[in-house]
Amino acid sequence: MFEVVLVRHGQSVWNKENLFTGWKDVELSEKGIEEAIHAGELLKEHGYQFDEAYTSVLKRAIKTCWLALESSDQMFIPVTRAWQLNERHYGGLTGKNKKETAEKYGEEQLLKWRRSYSTLPPLLEEDNPYYQEMSDHYARVGIKNVPKAESLATTVDRLVPFWENDIAPKIKAGKKILIAAHGNSLRALIKHIANISEEDIIKLEIPTGSPLVYKLDEKLNAVESFYLKDL
Repeated sequence: MFEVVLVRHGQSVWNKENLFTGWKDVELSEKGIEEAIHAGELLKEHGYQFDEAYTSVLKRAIKTCWLALESSDQMFIPVTRAWQLNERHYGGLTGKNKKETAEKYGEEQLLKWRRSYSTLPPLLEEDNPYYQEMSDHYARVGIKNVPKAESLATTVDRLVPFWENDIAPKIKAGKKILIAAHGNSLRALIKHIANISEEDIIKLEIPTGSPLVYKLDEKLNAVESFYLKDL
């Protein structure tokens, strides 16, 4: 029996303001910092020790990883930052208020953009300041063509190969792995390892800052999952 521990980053300042975030690099809120620290305390309380950690290249996930490792006394382990673990790219919705977007386009359209498995949100146009900011940022991590929007389906497409080629072999070799990432990148991973349908995965809610343990069989298919709680 293998296992992997997943943590969605703590609340970000844009989560708090109810804004679409995606690939925009925003800070943790004060609550998010507290959630990340508490995640580490839970890991320590339950005796979880890791050989390596993985996170995205977005600082809300990176800082969650750092704080969780710090509060569990494990800052010495190697940490890999990979854009494949980024949040879904919300395209032209980036920075927009979710309530105001619903009022402008209607709840039904907003739901399609947010929760449809394969529907893309509006594209992020090249004259949008966020586009240039992301292009400059990701040129430094080797991405020549930054996507202008992603669905959950395309998030799955870029995450699963990274899981299969980089993370899964280490788990099969017996390493204990922590992944600190985002709501939709974790949905993409969970869909893959738990074989969840397209219809059901979009309904899955993952709370911020709550360590989620998946026990896996020899093929790394999920057989059990649970959140860590205070003892």
